[in-house]
Amino acid sequence: MRRFNHKLEQQQAPAFFVRGPSAFARLAFFSTLSLVLMATDARLQYLASVRQSLQTLIHPLQLLANKPSQIYRDVDEYFTLHNNLIDENQRLKQHALQQDIALQKLNTLAFENDNLRQLLQANKAIVESSIVAEIMHVGRDLFTKKVIVNRGETHKVVAGEAVVDATGVIGQVTRVYPLSSEVTLITDKSLAIPVQIERNGLRAIAFGHGRDNTLDLPYLPINVDIQRGDRLVTSGIDGVYPAGLSVATVSQIEITPDSPFARIVCVPTGGIENHRQVLLVSIPQVEAMPESAIESPAKLDVRPINAQAKPPKIPKPIPPPKPNNTSKPHASE
Repeated sequence: MRRFNHKLEQQQAPAFFVRGPSAFARLAFFSTLSLVLMATDARLQYLASVRQSLQTLIHPLQLLANKPSQIYRDVDEYFTLHNNLIDENQRLKQHALQQDIALQKLNTLAFENDNLRQLLQANKAIVESSIVAEIMHVGRDLFTKKVIVNRGETHKVVAGEAVVDATGVIGQVTRVYPLSSEVTLITDKSLAIPVQIERNGLRAIAFGHGRDNTLDLPYLPINVDIQRGDRLVTSGIDGVYPAGLSVATVSQIEITPDSPFARIVCVPTGGIENHRQVLLVSIPQVEAMPESAIESPAKLDVRPINAQAKPPKIPKPIPPPKPNNTSKPHASE
């Protein structure tokens, strides 16, 4: 009996399906079925709703799994931002103090300038107006540097107006549409802008490099008085750009023995590819001085002389032998 029971324990239970496909056949079948389902789903998108439902169910689990890392990032960001805000606040206070001092000087100089203009009976030479615009999109041509802004003819924009931001000139309006305008950046190779060096007043013409965001000052001799860090501003002699707007800063000066000209590379001070809001500055116009303002100085210069010549009898140089001769003064009067 013990042997019989031992033999029964060693025997294995018979398979449920005695006959059936082999393991390799089943693998090939289900692999083919999976590929067919994936191809059908990619083409017909019939499992999109099922995936969305599963994603909705799994989303709380994903949030729970990401919660520790999110808490760590939030704590790190809190302390980092706190220190950055303290440093930035200190820098802004110092900058605001410097700007307040400069603004006080500017207001004093502006008041003095207006007072001198009134004393000289001269009107302001330039009248400027500006409107705020926003960049809609960048030009599609990779070989040009152009952007499109949302101001056009209906907003009284004309071709040739300067485009600036808070830090300097960034371009010029080259084409105007009813509701938009095309702006060519100063780094475009087809645009030139008259500039002068703020340090010594030397005038030149800056051309866009085209391939990168730089400007060139060509055709200047190797002994020209230009240094690295010199600030370039608009000269205003072209009648398009108002004078004194910041344009670029000299960053590189190369002198080669085989060329009589120096290669001067400048970096624009304006946010060529940074800011979205820009300012369209109108073309400077010279105000016509009224005729009354032109004639009044001549009248003021003539009347006092005539008034002083007739009433008070100013002694004239009379020859010594004729001191009592009064007929000549009456005749002259």
